[in-house]
Formats: sequence, C-alpha cells, structure tokens
Amino acid sequence: MPDLTTQTGRHDALIDTLPRDFRWGTATSSYQIEGAVNEGGRTPSIWDTLCRVPGAIDGGDNGDVACDHYHRMPEDVQLLRSLNVDTYRFSVAWPRVQPTGRGPVNPEGIGFYDRLVDELLANNITPWLTLYHWDLPQELEDAGGWPNRDTAYRFADYAAMTYEALGDRVKHWTTLNEAWCSAHLGYYVGVHAPGRKDYGDHISAVHHLLLGHGLAVQRLRGAAEARGREIDLAITHILGNSVPASDSAVDIEAARRADALGFRMYMDPIFKGSYPEDLVADLAVRGIEIPVQEGDLEITSSRIDTLGVNYYRSSMISGTEEDGSEFEPDGAPVTRAVPFGDRPVTYLDWEIMPEDFTSVLGRISLDYPGVPMVITENGAAYNDVPDASGFVEDEERTDYIASHIAAVAAARNNGADIRGYFAWSLMDNFEWAYGYDKRFGIVRVDYETQERTPKASALWLRDTIARVRGGSSA
Repeated sequence: MPDLTTQTGRHDALIDTLPRDFRWGTATSSYQIEGAVNEGGRTPSIWDTLCRVPGAIDGGDNGDVACDHYHRMPEDVQLLRSLNVDTYRFSVAWPRVQPTGRGPVNPEGIGFYDRLVDELLANNITPWLTLYHWDLPQELEDAGGWPNRDTAYRFADYAAMTYEALGDRVKHWTTLNEAWCSAHLGYYVGVHAPGRKDYGDHISAVHHLLLGHGLAVQRLRGAAEARGREIDLAITHILGNSVPASDSAVDIEAARRADALGFRMYMDPIFKGSYPEDLVADLAVRGIEIPVQEGDLEITSSRIDTLGVNYYRSSMISGTEEDGSEFEPDGAPVTRAVPFGDRPVTYLDWEIMPEDFTSVLGRISLDYPGVPMVITENGAAYNDVPDASGFVEDEERTDYIASHIAAVAAARNNGADIRGYFAWSLMDNFEWAYGYDKRFGIVRVDYETQERTPKASALWLRDTIARVRGGSSA
C-alpha cells in the first residue's frame, strides 16, 4: 500500500483540531446491503417493485442479495470494530418489521435488528437507527404512497412499534433519510422508487414526509419519557448550496427558486414552523398548494435534538434553457443545473468542493441555530480497481474523505456545532438506480464471493480516528 501522507497530510492540521469526543462512524441502508428480500416475512418495498421495471436500474440490477448483510451481520460488525468507529448508522426496513405497512410487528423481522443492536453494543459500537431510508412497503404505495396523507400516520405507528422493541437499547433515532430524494426523485423525476412523475404529487409527498417525521418524533419522545429513558431524535437532510450560474437577474432568481425547493422547503417547516413564503408564491404560479392542514406545522416543528446532514455536492443553477431562452412564465419553480467547470469530479461526475461543504455547514448554523449537527453521510464513488488480493488503493476517495473531514473541522472552528462524521458507505452496495457499478464503500465487496476487503480509505480513516482520539482535546 502506498504512503498516503503526501495526498492527505495537508489536511491533518485541521482534522487534528477535532475534539477527542468527536463521534466517528460509517453508514449503510437496509435495501442497499441486506438482501434476503423474501426471508423472515419481509414483503416487497417500492424498490423491489422498481427493480422489476425494465430499464429502471442500470444493468438490470436489484437488491435481492446485495451484500447479504442479513446473513453476514456478525462479520460486518467485526469489520466495523476493526475500523475504530464508535457509531454505526443503519436503517430498518419497514417491510421487514411491518410487512404491509399496517398491523402488528413481524417478530422475525424485528428480531434481525434486535440481534444487530445487541451485536453492536457487545462490541462497544453505538447504534444510530434510521427508520426510513426509502423502502416504503409496496402496499402503502398502492394505497397512494407519500402523496397520501394517511402514510404519515402509518409511519408514526411503525416508528412506535420499532421503538417498543429496540428503545431500551437504542438512544439515537433518525426519522427520515433525505426526504428530498424520496419526494423529488421518487415522485417527480421518477428515477427513484416508486418512479412516478407528477409535480403536484411530489409537493404533497414532501409535506406528508415532514408530517410523518413530526408525528414520529412526538410518539418516540412520549414513549421515551414515559419509560424514563434518554432519547436523541433527529432527521437527516441532504443539503447543498444553489449557486447562480452568472450574475444575471435571471440566474440569481433561478438559484433562489432552487434553494427554496431543495433546501428551505425541508428545513423551515422543522425549525421555523412554516414553509418559505417565496416557495409558496412560486408554487401558486403553477396552481399548486402545499396540503397543510390546521396544526400540521406545529407537528412538523416538534423539537428534535440533532440535525443529520448528508453532503455530496452543491449545484450551479441557470434560469435559461440550453438554447439561452428563459423558462416559460408558468414554470416559476423550473431551473436547470449546469456544470461548475474546472473542478475535479467523482465517478458520478459530481464536482468536488469541500470548501462549499464548510459554507453549507456555516449557513445551517446561522440560519437554523440551536441544534447540533452530525454529518450522517459523506463520501464518493470512484471506479475502483482491485489488485490480485482484492485490495483497492483508492487514493482519490481517501483524499476526498480527508478534505471533507477537514471542511467539517473548518466549519467547527468557525462556530458550527458539529459533533460527528459518518462516512458513506461502510461497504460497496446496491447504489439505487446506478445498480452495482458505482462503488462508494470504504470496504470493497466482491459481489460473487461476498468477500469484504478494507480499502486504503478505510485504513486511513481507522488510523485518523486513532490519532484524533489521542490528540488535542481542544
């Protein structure tokens, strides 16, 4: 293995300012790693269904086996232990725990997570549980999915039954992962499950996701208080800046619209108890109203303890079509993302801008003060090439992670209250519409043999964690 000091050493000074009690972890999600989709009483999710649609997933891939984590969980926990992480962020599969999205808990399904939690605790790893990472039970989608208000109440019931089984040992509960992806990519763009393409449905889905979050927060906090337990409640958003493509009024206005739709629509109802006024006006141009009922925003703004931040990139926004013409007047929310240019990119052509990560974290701390942050996902896909032993010398990913941890440290030094960093992902996995071609893992998975091999990035992270824990306690 090459000495990575040359590439990553320039970040050490900032990274070493992180405190000894900074939380270190990695993250995964249920459908991406578990497999065993037909075992233990699990029923289909919207992703099982989308994977059967011809052309929906690159390579015709699916999550039927994925990383076989369902059968290899103890081995994977030992892998976590070897990396020095103190926290593991995982998600619970709703159709495994409550197969139809209604009715009682499935004992065999919840039993898997019961064993996982015990295994983590036995290895001194804190479980960080995410209730929803996009695998909605198909029966609830058939009943209308997230555009249907009833789904929010079904989610709160599922949250409560999961807490009943695991709340005696799990303190950290995240309700939703990246509601923007669930709503925008799932119900408008259609590249994520359930693959629908209706702008109005997507707006309704946003509100009902946030309503479900608030209802779950109330149920979980009430259950914890009734039992005298500590609980840390969170939601995770994917956040980035919307940067005007030029200083023209058209592009500045387009960036404002994009920011309202991609950032403030998800943050304001939680931290301010309202939707942005400019967003409401933008939607009105299209004849769309957010389906808010009396009391909803008091629910969405129920107190949380931590904000999970997922960061991958920001966007440069134009207000014109590719031919330079402006969007039609009735298309007020419409914008177009354009390349920043002159930036290194990942295997997904996502521009690498760690300094913008610092900017995003600073903005959150100023605009939504008072709630600590944890970076619940950050990482990069590269075209990994293993050697004969399966080892991957992923210098690019290592430098990406190092530069972004340094960006977190810079934001902390500027006053942002950030208490942890979780790398995405623990291991290569089913990367949604990209199938298995795009690898984000710091651990390589040979999908034919299911052998796990830590990459250079994993070893760098392991050693960095050890160094920071033994370094300055500032």
